Amino acid sequence: NRAAALPLPPPPPPSRGDAGDQVHAFYDAIDSDKNGSVSKLELIDAVYRDPQIADFVLRASGGAAGSPQSDEQRFDAVDAIFDSMAGGRARINFDDFAAYFEDLQSEKAWVVQELRHMYQLMDADGNGSISKLELLSAAQRDAAVARFLVPGLDCRQIMRDEDAFDAISALFDAIACGKRRIEYADFERFYRRTVNHAPRCNARPGHLPPDRSGKRVLVLGPGFGSDVNTQQAHAIQNAGFDVQWCWDLPDITTPLPAGSRAAAERAHYIGASIAAAQPDVVVAASSGGAYLVELWAHGLWHGPTVMINAHPSLQRLPANAPVVLAHGANDELYTRARAELEAIMATGSANKCFLYYTGNSGEIAPGAHTRLGDRHQMHSLTLHDCLPRLVDAALAGASAGEACGGPEGHFMRSWRGRLSDQRLQAERWLGYTTERLRTRWTSPGHRGTADRRLFEVVSGSEEFVNVATMFRACPREPSDYELGPPSAWERAATIVRVERVENGPQEAGSARPYAEALRRAFQVQGLTFEPGVHTCWAWHGTCAGSAVLDSIVSDPVAGFQPLTTGFRKPPLWG
Repeated sequence: NRAAALPLPPPPPPSRGDAGDQVHAFYDAIDSDKNGSVSKLELIDAVYRDPQIADFVLRASGGAAGSPQSDEQRFDAVDAIFDSMAGGRARINFDDFAAYFEDLQSEKAWVVQELRHMYQLMDADGNGSISKLELLSAAQRDAAVARFLVPGLDCRQIMRDEDAFDAISALFDAIACGKRRIEYADFERFYRRTVNHAPRCNARPGHLPPDRSGKRVLVLGPGFGSDVNTQQAHAIQNAGFDVQWCWDLPDITTPLPAGSRAAAERAHYIGASIAAAQPDVVVAASSGGAYLVELWAHGLWHGPTVMINAHPSLQRLPANAPVVLAHGANDELYTRARAELEAIMATGSANKCFLYYTGNSGEIAPGAHTRLGDRHQMHSLTLHDCLPRLVDAALAGASAGEACGGPEGHFMRSWRGRLSDQRLQAERWLGYTTERLRTRWTSPGHRGTADRRLFEVVSGSEEFVNVATMFRACPREPSDYELGPPSAWERAATIVRVERVENGPQEAGSARPYAEALRRAFQVQGLTFEPGVHTCWAWHGTCAGSAVLDSIVSDPVAGFQPLTTGFRKPPLWG
């Protein structure tokens, strides 16, 4: 029966509480030595010895324990699943395990559904695996499969068309990683890495507004009061949080001897005031930062915290506490160098702390900058929902797995929320990796090695429409560039043509090695590299001169040189 052999969709998820308990029970059963983390060998052993674990792990990931799989197929499937959870690390924790299955059921459900459908179309004999010949035949007989695998390439005569044959063969090799046949787990792993933008973390996609209504934010009034900094006060009041203000605090400007009874009594009084509010996160600014330092020194608060302006008494951060510190380069009251602030952040726990620092740009003339960092009032916090997002980031540092990057990773993802839905959809279709972009190349064999480097995208094609949509899309807030009203910009933005750069030596010898080095740099920090968060789409001006454009289009190594952006000497990159 062919239907029984196809990768089945997961069963409807139980209620949130039941699902969480089920995932926890399976994780505990897999963690055989009960040390709190799971190795690849532990996961493989659990799948082989326990049919219920096997059914849960394999079915949720696109297969089923009862499917006719060989030992090798099952081993490869579990191996791929662990790699997806671990993001390059040797062991996973419960957060990684739970996030993987939550991903499959929620944020990426639409992607997984599309991948399963495509895989079923390719698996002609329904045996659960695909050979290279099957993949070639599927691309030849089914136009939808061909468009998915190699957009823009005609595969109807694939056995007579060397370019189409080479492109599909190279794609199979990339998915199979040396194997003769590919399983669904191989297929999903490849496309989850190259197509998806959504992070594999306990976080909402960046373009969805977070639910803040159930989060209690306690703002320490001294130094932050609504009469001191009205814009920041309004930003946090209007963000949707349950905001409470704490005013009844003792004077902290008079120093008390460290370790004295008076100092302890004062600290405990402050701690009692905080505890009475039962906050999820504490926010302080300016002189209010001294209260946070006092609480940390006496071990009276270890929860999520946002400190605006690094108070002079701050010398180190508490262990295992999610802390966001915001400071400007031009703070006229608390003058602190960036290196000093980074040294303070290094005293906190890894992937728990985030320094939001606004610095000056390089000088374009003595004393002249194109961008100035914040002063003490930190005006940037009132723009782009910035201060509320920093509060979200501190809260995420207490709940997200380490692989998600803590507060900093959460804040980076939230920047995507400043883009319009239309742009995000267009970006998602185009992809966020060089591998995905290369599947649309039309040069011989998708190799980009011929003398010709520019290939016109057919006007009106899906690729053309998505590039045009992304170019015309306006951000959610008014742009810093004076483009006029969105309707006027859309009318004025006439696109004459779109050309795709296909420079194989540059992609293989420069862009891809850099991307892989960046990916490894994240992995050694225990973080997950996320296309669409750690890679992004940007636009480059055409008035920089022919040398710049020639480098981007034709140079086999240099390509685009972002590190020279903003230099005073021509050409100006950017």
